[in-house]
Amino acid sequence: MRAPIGDFDDARPALDCLDLLTAPVAAAVRAWRGTVPADRILYVDTDPAIADTAVFVEHYGQRLLDESANCVIVAGRRGETTTLAACVVRSGTRVDVNGVVRRELGSRKVRFAPVETATGDTGMEYGGITPLGLPADWPVLVDAAVVDTEWVLVGSGRRRGKLILPGKAFAELPGAVVLEGLGLAPEPQTG
Repeated sequence: MRAPIGDFDDARPALDCLDLLTAPVAAAVRAWRGTVPADRILYVDTDPAIADTAVFVEHYGQRLLDESANCVIVAGRRGETTTLAACVVRSGTRVDVNGVVRRELGSRKVRFAPVETATGDTGMEYGGITPLGLPADWPVLVDAAVVDTEWVLVGSGRRRGKLILPGKAFAELPGAVVLEGLGLAPEPQTG
């Protein structure tokens, strides 16, 4: 089947591709109970060499900046307590770590989690982290713009392959908190 977004000729229900997903992502797809039917979570095969956003959109088209999302793992700290959370924003934006995220987590300081923490605690590959299949006690902060997008391309848990699902499904993820202004416009480039 043809994908609803992007130039992907071979989109398949993720339920038919569980062996191509990491264990936590496959388990999340298998257990999906949202109002969006599980068979609308699609898998498309992509080259792992171009998994990073800038290279990916250069290859598949700039329009995917508005139809794809990045999932980044952050660590919020207050005193001796560290809270890990996922932030999901459109690929053409950056996460408001020092504003929206810090306030939502009640943290004094928030930083991007080290790669070893992000991959080790999620069971996913760096460059493919997705909000499906994250640890159950993690908040999943989702920018409202992602939820308002008809179809969204996001990581599959691996650098190879992506998932495509309706934006409204992100609001139904375990631990999801939909926030206005989580994704900020990129900072202007100075020459």
